[in-house]
Amino acid sequence: MRILQLHCDSIEYTPTKKEIKSAEEIDDPKTSRLEEIVVAFVAIEDGDDSSVAKNAIAQIKNSMEKIGCKKLLLYPYAHLSSNLAKPPIAISLLKEMEDNASELEVSHSPFGWTKSYKIQVKGHPLAESSKVVTKDTLEPVDAEITSDALKGESKIRSFWKIMTPDGKMTNIGDFDFSKHKKLEILAKYESTKIRRVDEPPPHVALMKKMAIADYEPASDSGNMRFYPNGRLIKSLIERYVTERVKEYGGCEVETPIMYDSEHPSMVSYFNRFPARQYNIDSEGKKLFLRFAACFGQFLMANHYQLSYKNLPYKLYELTRYSFRREQSGELVGLRRLRAFTMPDCHAFCKDLPQAVDEIKTRFDLSQNVLTELGIESSDYEMAIRFTEDFYNDNKSSIEELVKKHGRPVLVEMWKEKFFYFVLKWEFNFVDNLGKASALSTDQIDVENGQRYEIEYIDENNKSQHPVILHNSPSGAIERIIYALLEKAAKDSKEGRKPQFPLWLAPTQVRVIPLNEDFYQYCEKLSEKISSNNIRVDIDDRNESIGKRIREAEKEWIRYILVIGEKETNSENLSIRDRQLGTVRELPFDEFLKEINRQTNGKPFTGLNLPKHLSKRPQLMV
Repeated sequence: MRILQLHCDSIEYTPTKKEIKSAEEIDDPKTSRLEEIVVAFVAIEDGDDSSVAKNAIAQIKNSMEKIGCKKLLLYPYAHLSSNLAKPPIAISLLKEMEDNASELEVSHSPFGWTKSYKIQVKGHPLAESSKVVTKDTLEPVDAEITSDALKGESKIRSFWKIMTPDGKMTNIGDFDFSKHKKLEILAKYESTKIRRVDEPPPHVALMKKMAIADYEPASDSGNMRFYPNGRLIKSLIERYVTERVKEYGGCEVETPIMYDSEHPSMVSYFNRFPARQYNIDSEGKKLFLRFAACFGQFLMANHYQLSYKNLPYKLYELTRYSFRREQSGELVGLRRLRAFTMPDCHAFCKDLPQAVDEIKTRFDLSQNVLTELGIESSDYEMAIRFTEDFYNDNKSSIEELVKKHGRPVLVEMWKEKFFYFVLKWEFNFVDNLGKASALSTDQIDVENGQRYEIEYIDENNKSQHPVILHNSPSGAIERIIYALLEKAAKDSKEGRKPQFPLWLAPTQVRVIPLNEDFYQYCEKLSEKISSNNIRVDIDDRNESIGKRIREAEKEWIRYILVIGEKETNSENLSIRDRQLGTVRELPFDEFLKEINRQTNGKPFTGLNLPKHLSKRPQLMV
């Protein structure tokens, strides 16, 4: 069965003549006009049966629930397929679909008639969709062990809304996205859950060109190799996020990367977490590679003697790596991987009110971390998901989070609790191909304190289970690099010079001697610069000055110092500033201050390549 589904302001149709002998009989062929309606153009194909009809109408009802529409027109439309079912079967299945949607205001246009029609389709992200439903798609065959949560994710009853900073909730179909195009992209991406990519996003070419990362053909898909430049950038981001979490109060720990899938706590948790996993058989044990740091930290917390005075207590781990067997069509560059580095901080709170208060602090932390990493609030859109009961009990706190964001956010409201959490928010970066990827996130977990038998002693000397928050203030480290590269690609496309934040640039200053006569001076100058925690290298290759400057520009090196006779005799430095496109003179101390203003408060590490370019091998990418 093939379906083209449209959410419409109106449809007007008129049966004009019978197209086939077995067309439905109608007493009075007249014009019908329907408003505020979902129209499902349906082609019933050879081989379709009752199970297909039931599945198809269930999918239609599910998508209608998301947009808050309860009016449906089933419109037989043979032009969607060249493999049509025989008319008696098609009419029977069409009526069965209608019968299975009795809770809606449902009708169908006459089968087997030629009809003229006029239609006005709404302009929101979920207004247009297509579906192919066959017997083969009813029960997908999957060789992997798949959690109940993942299997059931598509069956969750949820409503999609937009919430504005004043707390107003609007059905997604009624919201004006004209000033919020990225939010519109996110809304469509999240509600349709289509993760597959048809072409590589721009960051893939950049990660190779800039010698940051590449696919590893000798590994499983979604496992990357990081070159020296990439490892330097990645390690600095890892250090920065870790330092910020520790400042917040996170206690850094380390836990195993594989676990026994038959451990009682694992069986239960696994089926509440929507992730595919790597499985290993070893000495009679069924092991799996961790897909998060959660259970390692929970098993550790189980061994703590906690008092309410200790709470909220925060455990933190930078997981290198977490593993998820994402589907192959979804894997691309650094956006979606099977092995990734995730900063993961859990806060154990005494009750829901304390958890709600603490999540606000972590929200602020996450916003600040992204900004300091070079990702501005305008680069991402917020989504927030919660159960209807939690929303009704905590409206003001949810509205406060949205107000902190300062712009409308995408809301998914669940009719009942399906996962272990009752609230989850996330910041989603929207890339140049219109795909969204979650960066920062936090969850309110109301199950795992009990599941893992984590206890604390309350004010009345009674044992209680904590509420747990799951926060990654940045999201996966690889995704931060992906977002920075996608931003750079957009800058380049729009005529701006792409650039890393200076503290992340593999080389911050490049010194280029005019010829061998100035090598010694350049050595001393580079040592003086590097002693102030600045990454500086020397292009001592036997190439023209023009070529060496051009290549420094292509490597996004912000500051270039060309050294000749004039420069050796000057008290000031002559600085080619790539970002400003200028050449200017500055005293040495002022140059240091300028760099320090951009790198202050960030971690530092030295060059991760030989200082002299003549000593570096050429990377073939």
